[in-house]
Parts: sequence; C-alpha cells; structure tokens
Amino acid sequence: MAQNPPNNRPDDNDDENTPQDPFSAMFGQLFGGGFNPDDLPPQLRDALGAQGDPAAMQRMMQQAQAMMSAMMNNNASAGPVNWKLASDTALQAYASDDPEVSVARQSAITDASYLADLWLNNATSFESGSIPIEAWTRKRWYDKTLATWKKITEPVAESVAQAITTSMKDQIPEQMKGMLGNSDQMFRNLGASMFGMQLGSALGGLAKDVLGGTDIGLPLAGTTPGIVATNVAAFGDGLEIPEQEVLLYVILRESAHTRLFDRVPWLSSQLISAVEAYARGIHIDMSHIEEAVRDIDPSNPEALQSMLGEGLFNPQRTPAQDRALENLELTLALIEGWVDHVVSLAAQNLPFAEHLRETMRRRRATGGPAESTFAALVGLELRPRKLREAAALWEHLHDERGIDGRDAVWGHPDLMPTEEDLSDPTGFTKRRELAAQEFDDFDVALGKLLAGEFDQKNPDGAEQNDDPEDPKN
Repeated sequence: MAQNPPNNRPDDNDDENTPQDPFSAMFGQLFGGGFNPDDLPPQLRDALGAQGDPAAMQRMMQQAQAMMSAMMNNNASAGPVNWKLASDTALQAYASDDPEVSVARQSAITDASYLADLWLNNATSFESGSIPIEAWTRKRWYDKTLATWKKITEPVAESVAQAITTSMKDQIPEQMKGMLGNSDQMFRNLGASMFGMQLGSALGGLAKDVLGGTDIGLPLAGTTPGIVATNVAAFGDGLEIPEQEVLLYVILRESAHTRLFDRVPWLSSQLISAVEAYARGIHIDMSHIEEAVRDIDPSNPEALQSMLGEGLFNPQRTPAQDRALENLELTLALIEGWVDHVVSLAAQNLPFAEHLRETMRRRRATGGPAESTFAALVGLELRPRKLREAAALWEHLHDERGIDGRDAVWGHPDLMPTEEDLSDPTGFTKRRELAAQEFDDFDVALGKLLAGEFDQKNPDGAEQNDDPEDPKN
C-alpha cells in the first residue's frame, strides 16, 4: 500500500489500495506535495520558464511527465536520444507560427529560382542541379534535416547517456532507488529523454531562425535545396530592402551552396564525417554531472533549473578536439567564402547587394540565440570565423585564374587552401607550384633509385671503390 510523503496532500480520488505512480511520488519528494501543478510555488514556475502562464505551465509539466514516463519505459528510446520527445519539444517551439506557404509566395520563389540560376551560370562553372528550390514550412525544414541532425548529435548523446547512467545510479537518493529501481536501461532512458528535450528545444529554435537547408554551412537536407518562407520574410523585416530582392538574394545563396555540394562529390561527405568524428571525440565531464546531481537542492529553483538546463551537459574539449574544430572551421570558411564571393558576382544587378552581403556576413559570423543554444549543447559552433579572409582568397583566385581556374581548386581535397593561404592569398599559386616541383623532383629521384641508375661517386667525381683492401679507401 502506497504512503503519501510527509506534508503531501492526498488527492480526493486517491484510493489507498491504488499505488501511487512513480512520477507523482517523485514530484512529491521534490516539491513537497502531490503531483499537482497548482501546488508548485510561483518562483519555481518562473524558474522553469512558465512565468505564471497557465498554458506554459501545463506544457512544462507535460514535458516533464513525458520525460519521466520515458525514463520508466524500457522501450521509450532505442538509442541515446529520445527523438519522439525531441520532435514533440521542437514542435512546441515553432508550431504556433508556422503558416503554410501561399500559392502567391510559392510562385514568387519559383520565379526567383529561375532568375538565380541564370545569374549563377555567369558566376561559376558548376552547373545547376535538376532539383528546383522548394518552399518549406518550419516543420518541413525540421523533417527534411532530421536525418542529418541524428548523425551529428547521437555521438554526443551517447556520452551523455553513459554519464547520466553512472552518475544517477550513484547519486540518486535512497528513497528514490526503491521506487525507480536500479536498471541501467532506465537511467539511459532518462539521459536520452533529458538530452532529447534540450535538443528538441534547440532545433525548434533553429527552425524559427534558419533561412534554408544550407544556412549554417552544412547540407542538412542532403541534395534538396529549399528555403523557409516564413523565416525569409522575417529576416527581411526591418532591412528597408524590397522583399523580392531579399528573397532573390537568399535563393542565390541556397542555390550556390547546392551547386557546390552537388558538383564537388567529396565535400559533403567529408564535412559531415568531420562533424561526426568531432562529436564522437567529445568528452563529457563526469565530475561535473556527479557534482550537479549530488548538490542539487529541490527547494532551490535556480539549482533545479541548472540541473535540467543545458549547463549539465557542457562538453569538455581536448587539444585533439580543438585541432579538429580548427580544421572544421577552415572548411566551413572556405565554403562560406566561396558562396559569398560567387553570389557577389551573380548579384551585381541588385541595388542592395552589398548591404545584403554585409548583413549575411555578420549573421554567419555571430550566429543567433538558437545556434548558440545548439552549440552549447553539443559543444560545436558551426561558424566560419575567417569568412572574410576566405572570400578574399577566392576573389584573388578569380582575378588570377578566371572562373574555371578558381573552381578547379575544389577538384581534390589535397588542393584545398590552408590557413596560410587565408593569411596570404597572393602566395597561393607560388606555394602550389613549389609543392608540385618538390613532388616531381622526389618522384624522379625515387624512379632512378628503383631503377638502379644512381652512380656512387666520390666528392671529386671519381667512381667509388668499395674494395676494403684498396689503399685508396
């Protein structure tokens, strides 16, 4: 027979022969009352983001209940992320303002796509793909990019799940152990649910902010180009630039990204693989999690928020990870710099092209709140910090080699510019020529060595005598 915790108010419908569900009992332990949202103190509701709003309070409690239900259900999550919970949380973030794309808006996007393709044909040697630009709702963007997010985030989530399992088993109060059991799978479900809720919140925020499928430098939607119509309209608000010009500029960028990823087959897979490898190497600070769990005070709203918040999962980077991040940022800078340069050539006829170019540069360099939340969660900032230097390099190569010669640099990973090239664009060609000459000299010398063509001679030119009895030796 279940007993109500001290100071708990039994529900009017409680039957003393009906055991109290673990979720209610846990909140009874944490909040000093039965599981009733009205019993929570106002400061706790504010700390958890409800701000006294009954609807927000209800959503928060529904999320908490879903998380606890997932924890108790061994089948709730087949992997390190509870993706259903993540999707439900993301949906709550963007669903309130996600209108369908009108016929008129779809027509404007289609017309702008045709014009963008014509302009890009004169700015790059990479041909247009056969897939037209799609007009997406926020939900459509989330659905189209979800598979890529899984690749990027699940390695980090696996580390979190392991850390949660170890820490919670050691730190959970004794009175909770009997109620919740001691199953490793249960605690993995808890980690998957907590991470899923936070990731869903971050992706829901991104869904309200991104302009298209390649807006953060990764081919999130694969080979399908698209723009989020509502977000593009919101981006244009306040710029004092005609809406059609803003739309055309955004489509030019999405189309340029798509051409690059389509025509450089190794780039997309290498970029995603680099992100995956970086994520797999992230180290979760176990001591940080153990301290958070051990020191949590249920009566302190700020401490509870910290436990449930993103600070619990801040990854700790190793020196190897820092180097990997530098390489990743270089690749992102080269991609964004090329797109920035090519679009500037293609958009020369737009009156506000330079203003839009500078706005986009700042936007990519600083990121928004949603991007910062995602970066804090997985320890990865997808920002091209040297975008301007990369754009200057591509511009120099264009002036020196023309469009075909500039784009030919993407022909092989070994040809790609380095950090030194970003610092000194004018020396790019000379350094490549010297490297090629050194390789040719080495190849010739190796060929002679293998063919036995080297004559062994003394410094004075005389042939070397290998006879040890010869007095000349």
